[in-house]
Amino acid sequence: MTQRPSKLFSLILVIAIALLTILTTACTQVITAQQRTFLDLSLNFLSEYKLPDLKYQDTPVGGLSALTYDRQRDRFLALSDDRSNLAPARFYTLNLTIDNKDSEKIGIAKIDIEDVTFIKDENGKNYSPGNIDPEGIALSPKGTVFISSEGVPSKGIAPFIREFDRETGKLQQNVRIPDRFLPNNNTTEAEKPRGVQENLGFEPLTLEPNALATASGDPFRLFTATESALIQDNLPSKSTESPRIRLLHYLLGGSIRPMLVAEHLYLLDFPPQGALDNGLTELVALDTGGHFLSLERSYGLLGNGAKIYQITLGGATDTSNIISFKDNISSIAPVKKKLLLDLADLGIYLDNLEGMTLGSRLPDGSQSLVLVSDNNFSNSQVTQFLLFSLTGLS
Repeated sequence: MTQRPSKLFSLILVIAIALLTILTTACTQVITAQQRTFLDLSLNFLSEYKLPDLKYQDTPVGGLSALTYDRQRDRFLALSDDRSNLAPARFYTLNLTIDNKDSEKIGIAKIDIEDVTFIKDENGKNYSPGNIDPEGIALSPKGTVFISSEGVPSKGIAPFIREFDRETGKLQQNVRIPDRFLPNNNTTEAEKPRGVQENLGFEPLTLEPNALATASGDPFRLFTATESALIQDNLPSKSTESPRIRLLHYLLGGSIRPMLVAEHLYLLDFPPQGALDNGLTELVALDTGGHFLSLERSYGLLGNGAKIYQITLGGATDTSNIISFKDNISSIAPVKKKLLLDLADLGIYLDNLEGMTLGSRLPDGSQSLVLVSDNNFSNSQVTQFLLFSLTGLS
C-alpha cells in the first residue's frame, strides 16, 4: 500500500520550492543588473607604429598628448603639449593609413602629417611661451575643436577649456570652470588653498559620439576630468587610498551657454609598485548611455605603465556641492570602473601613453582604438602609436 505524503510535508515542500524560485530569480536579476552596468567589450592589440623624429612647417612634431578623430574626413587631430616654448601651441592633422591586405596582420602602414594649426589667445595672437599647457582635444559637431589646458598654477595661470576654429585656430568661446578648480595660491585660514595641482589639471577631454554625427546645432555633451586630485581633495603623501578625481559633465551647443550638468567622483588606481605617480590621461565616450573608456598612465624608475578601463556614470553621485573629498566618502557613489586591459600584458615597450580615441571601422567590422604617447620632446623617448580592435561596441 502506497503512503501519501502528509499535509505538513507537502506544505514544507511547496515553501521550499517557492524559496528556491525566489532565490534563483534574485540571482538572475543581480547578473542582469551587472551586465547592464558595463558593455560586453574586449580589446585585441593589432600593431605598433613609431613616428620618426621630424619637423613640419618649422615645428618639432612631438609632445602628442591627445587625439580626436574626424570620421567624415578620415583624419586624426593630434594635440602637442608644447607650452609655446619650441613653437606656438598647436595641433596637427594626421592621415593614418591602415594596412589591411592581410586580415591576419592588420596594422598601421604609415602616418603622414598633413597640416598644423596654431591656436590663438583672447587677442587673436599665438600663445606666448609658458602661458599654456594644452593637454586635451575633442572635435565638435560644429567642426570646431575644444582644447583643455592644465594651466600653470605656480605662475597664477588658470586651467581652461576653450573652443577654437579648426581651420584658423581662432578662439570661439570659453567654457566656465567652477572656482573650486581654479588655484587661489592662498594659504590663509579664511580661504584655504584650492584648485588643480601643478601639471595635474584638465587632461582628459571627450564628446559623446553622436555629437560628431550631425551639425544640426543641437546641444551636445562634453566630459573632462583632472589628471589627479585637486589641492583640497589631495590625501596625505603616506595614504594608501585611491586618489580622488573630479569628472565634469557639460552641456553645450544650441542656443544655451555652456552649462555644467554634473560632477562625479572618479577613484584613480593607487600607483603600482615601483611607479612614482599615476594619472588619468584620457577619456573616450562610447555612447550616449554614460559608458566610457579611461586611460590611466603610470611612470617611474622601472618604466611606464598604462591600463584601459571601461567606466560608467550610471548611479554615480553628483558631487558638485561637496567642498572636499578628504573626509569620509563612504556615502558617495563613485564612477564605476572595470579593467579592460593592462597594457603591461602586451609584452612590448610602453612609452608615455596619454592620448586615446576611437578611429575607423576595421575590415572585420570591429571598431579601431588608437593610442599615442607623449615623447616629452626627449631623445630617449618615442612617439608611439598603438592600434587595437574593440569588439562589442555597436
